[in-house]
Amino acid sequence: MHPHAISAAQKRKHFRAALKSGKLLRFPGAFSPLVAMAIERQGFDGVYVSGAALAADLGLPDIGLTTLSEVSARGGAIARATDLPALIDADTGFGEALNVARTIQTLENAGLCGCHLEDQMNPKRCGHLDNKSLVATQVMVEKIRAATGARRDKNFLVMARTDARASEGLDAAIARAGAYVDAGADAIFPEALADEREFAKFRKAVKVPLLANMTEFGKSKLLTARQLSDLGINIVIYPVTTLRLAMKAIEEGLAAIRKAGTQASLVGKMQTRAELYELLDYESYATFDQDIYNFKL
Repeated sequence: MHPHAISAAQKRKHFRAALKSGKLLRFPGAFSPLVAMAIERQGFDGVYVSGAALAADLGLPDIGLTTLSEVSARGGAIARATDLPALIDADTGFGEALNVARTIQTLENAGLCGCHLEDQMNPKRCGHLDNKSLVATQVMVEKIRAATGARRDKNFLVMARTDARASEGLDAAIARAGAYVDAGADAIFPEALADEREFAKFRKAVKVPLLANMTEFGKSKLLTARQLSDLGINIVIYPVTTLRLAMKAIEEGLAAIRKAGTQASLVGKMQTRAELYELLDYESYATFDQDIYNFKL
């Protein structure tokens, strides 16, 4: 069953070492374990579990309606499906400082390698929408201290996300980031920066690893991996890309079936049965039961 070679603790250790390498780490979003397996197959550096994608997959908007149990269960399933490190969106920490402490330990137990906490007030919203409200800097500082104090594995990454760029300006966002680093944040996620100039200014001011969010249809210019690497960014996420690709293909496929009365014209666009079974490593399950994989495709 998923014969992965390394434990969650080892993945966290490897993730920390990779962050120190100077290489840009690319983390596409995985909204299911199967997507995480495909990401690993393509040779990426890690997987990202987006709160927006998880909420959408549950039929909910990204306004903080998902629960810790829902997020940790899905995140844990994704983390277990791959040897890559998994970074998860923990929204506002599912409450105040005490809740944040429980959140960190729950995500550690689920096998995640790290999470990010944001400084929005509830009800929160997508980081690329207008009219976000933020908690006071001190409130976020207390959450970060609770998070770092609660973790049992020192390699579990506690990242602070600030949404201040849109409502308070770039300089205020940098000031918040500095306070969060002083409180113990291992890395910073500056949400909704506009362009290369803003990323460069943030990089100059903040000495811990930085994450860039290259989400489609948002406020940030879509920069290439080379551009981000040259700017000194450490991690790039593509949080909802796989979900958007999948949903567009599903919409178009369903429309074709409804119109034609058959899926015959779509078969060439599908992942084949053989490709799916290869990704699932179906054959390896015969190690446990010879009757499981005793057929030919």
